[in-house]
Parts: sequence; structure tokens; C-alpha cells
Amino acid sequence: MDYYRTLGLSRGASGEDVRRAYRRQALRFHPDKNKEPGAEERFKEVAEYGEEGERRRR
Repeated sequence: MDYYRTLGLSRGASGEDVRRAYRRQALRFHPDKNKEPGAEERFKEVAEYGEEGERRRR
């Protein structure tokens, strides 16, 4: 899966946009805040792709 799409971004997004989108999605799907089925799995996906985006940003 494309981490830009996971974070709701286009491929041309800046590093700052990636950081903001990661934080927004992480808060949205965090298991302590979202008890819906699948939220924890989605949170893990977002976290994984957020980390990948951070590595690419450097």
C-alpha cells in the first residue's frame, strides 16, 4: 500500500504535510480514542507508514 494514500496525501506532499497528516490520522485511529472495530489495525498501518514517511523525509 502507498503510504501517501494511507495518510490521505498526494505524492507531492511536503515533509511537513506528511507529519501533519500522520498526527491527524494517528489521533483519529488511536485505540484509546476510537473503539470501532478495525481502528487498532488501521492505527498500526498509519504508524508504520508514518515512520516510513519520516525516514524518507530525512
